[in-house]
Amino acid sequence: MRTGFVGSCVVGEGVRQRSRVVCSASEDASVALSRRELLKSAAAGIAAAVAAGSALPDSAIAADVSSIPKGKWSRVNLPFEGTLFDLSFIPQEPSHGWLIGTKGSVFETIDYGQTWMPRSFQNLDPEEEINYRFQEISFNGSEGWVIGKPSILLHTRDGGKSWERVSLSPKLPGDPCSITALGRESAEMTTTAGAVYVTTNSGLNWKAQVKETIDATLNRTVSSGVTGASYFTGSIISVLRDSLGAYIAVSSRGNFYLTWKPGQEFWVPHGRDSSKRIQGMGFVNDDVNKGIWMSLRGGDLVFSEPNPDILKGELDFKKVNLKSGGKLFSSAGIGQSISDVNCLFLSGYGILDVAFRPGTDEVWASVGGGQLFVSYDGGKTWSFDKQLGKVGALLYKIIFVSKDVGFALGANGVLLRYSAA
Repeated sequence: MRTGFVGSCVVGEGVRQRSRVVCSASEDASVALSRRELLKSAAAGIAAAVAAGSALPDSAIAADVSSIPKGKWSRVNLPFEGTLFDLSFIPQEPSHGWLIGTKGSVFETIDYGQTWMPRSFQNLDPEEEINYRFQEISFNGSEGWVIGKPSILLHTRDGGKSWERVSLSPKLPGDPCSITALGRESAEMTTTAGAVYVTTNSGLNWKAQVKETIDATLNRTVSSGVTGASYFTGSIISVLRDSLGAYIAVSSRGNFYLTWKPGQEFWVPHGRDSSKRIQGMGFVNDDVNKGIWMSLRGGDLVFSEPNPDILKGELDFKKVNLKSGGKLFSSAGIGQSISDVNCLFLSGYGILDVAFRPGTDEVWASVGGGQLFVSYDGGKTWSFDKQLGKVGALLYKIIFVSKDVGFALGANGVLLRYSAA
C-alpha cells in the first residue's frame, strides 16, 4: 500500500535529464514485431475477422433522418498494419496533426488528415531497440506531449519538428496513462496507479494533485461499499479527462469506476449498477456537466442525467433492458432530451467508443465488428451507417477535431476520416 506516496514524490523527484530526439521522415516507421506483439496482433486480427462476420440487421434501424445533411466516412490509406491509438492537431494550425500507434509508429499530416506521412524518432533507445507502443498525444499551441509503453514521455516545443525525451522518475507510481497539454511548458499527466501530476516547466518538476494512489484510497476506505474495491491492487484503464479537468477512470477488471475533479484530495470510487462489467466510459460533449456515458459488456450503453454529482458515491444511470437478437434500440435523447430513460442496446455486440460531433445533435458509436452507428437527434434514434458498411477491423476510438472533421482509429492500420456534408 502506497498511502501518501504520490504527495511525497512530487517536486524535485520529477524529471531533470532530457535527451534530444529528432523526428525525421521514414519510409517505414514500424520496427520488427517482438514475439509477444506478433501474437497480440494475430489474436486481434482473428477476433476482428470473426466479429466482422455478421452485421446488425437493417431492421434494427428506427430513425427517419432523410432530411438531415449527413457527413461521410472514408478510409485513409496508411503504410501500416498495426493498431492506431490516438491523434492530435495543433490548434493554431488546424491542418497540421500527428497520429501514433503500435510498433513505434508516428505519422504527420499537413492537409487536415487527408494524407499522412510516416515519421520516426531516430536514435530512440538505440542500444535496446525497444519496440514502443505510443498511446496518447496532446497539443496545445506548438507544445506537444506523447506517452507510450514501455514507459516513455516525449515533449516538443516547435510543433513536432524536434522532440525531447523527458526521463521519468523510478519512484513514479504506476505507468503514464494519459497526458494533456495545458499551455506553454505545462501539462497534466496521470498514471495507472491513479496519480495526477502537473508540470509548469516542461517536465523538469511535477506536482501531485492527489494525496494518495487509488489502491491506497480504496484499501483505506473499506466501508465504501464498492464491490471489488476493498483490497484493490490492480490498475486503472480508460482514463478520460473532460475540457474542465474532471476525470473518469475505469478499473482494469471493469467492476467499478472512479471520478476526480481539480481540488479534490482523493479519487471517489463508484460501484456499477449492473452485474455486467464496464467496458468504457466518457463525457457527453467533453463536458461533465452535460452528462456521462457508460458502455457495459454485452452491448448496453447508458447515460446519466446532466450535471451529475461525481463527488457522491453512486451516480444515477437511466436505462432499459431491451433485448431482441442483436437489434438496436433507443429510448431517449442526450442532454436536454433526457427525460425518463436513456439506453442504447446492442445484444451481443460490444460498444467500444462514443463521440459527439461538436455543435450538432450528431452522436456516433463504434460497435464490435468494425461498424459505426449514428444518431442525428441527440440519441433518440439510431441507425447503422450503411454507406460505410463494415471495415473489417475493430474501431477503438472516435475523435472529432472540429465540427467538420473527425477520425475513427482502429486495428490493422484502419483510419477513417469524417468529412461534413
